[in-house]
Parts: sequence; structure tokens; C-alpha cells
Amino acid sequence: MDIFEKLYDEHEQAKVRFIGFVTDHTRYDFGIVYTDMFFGKPLVVCMQTGRSTLLDPRDIEDIEFLQSIFRIKDKKQAADLAEFFIETLPSIPFHTQYE
Repeated sequence: MDIFEKLYDEHEQAKVRFIGFVTDHTRYDFGIVYTDMFFGKPLVVCMQTGRSTLLDPRDIEDIEFLQSIFRIKDKKQAADLAEFFIETLPSIPFHTQYE
């Protein structure tokens, strides 16, 4: 293992929330990991596809970003998902982990 330079190795008790819901056309199942890592952004994992991303309030406003990350074809479905995240994820500003 001498060829690797370890950047970090943290242990933490993280809060995890699992939530499933349906819209008019789609079912969603997410795991949301709240952690002090990753600049304070929650790690959102789609339990159906395994696709994941770190989200903050600014990311949620970007419908095209949500479409891309979660591979959603319909803009209305992405807007519905954004509305869910606005109601579900904390709106506090994220912090940098290098402060």
C-alpha cells in the first residue's frame, strides 16, 4: 500500500434516513446520509438505481442537474423531485470542511 497517499480516514456516527414516495407517474426510494463530511452536504442515494450525489439547496434548484444525476427524462418529474428535496433536506447553508 505504499503507492497510495491516504487523504482521510474518518469514523463518524452518521444519521441516515430512508424514505419512499410516489408521484403521479413515478416511485422513488432514497437513502439520505447526514454527515459532517462532504462540506455538510447530505449524500442522497437512489435505492432503485444506486445513483448518488451530494445535494445542497443550490443544487436542488438546478432541475437539469437533478435530471442528469438521477437520469430523469421528464422535466416535470425532475421538478417534482426538486420539490421533495426542498421540503426534505435542510436548508441551512453548507460549510467547508477545510475551515
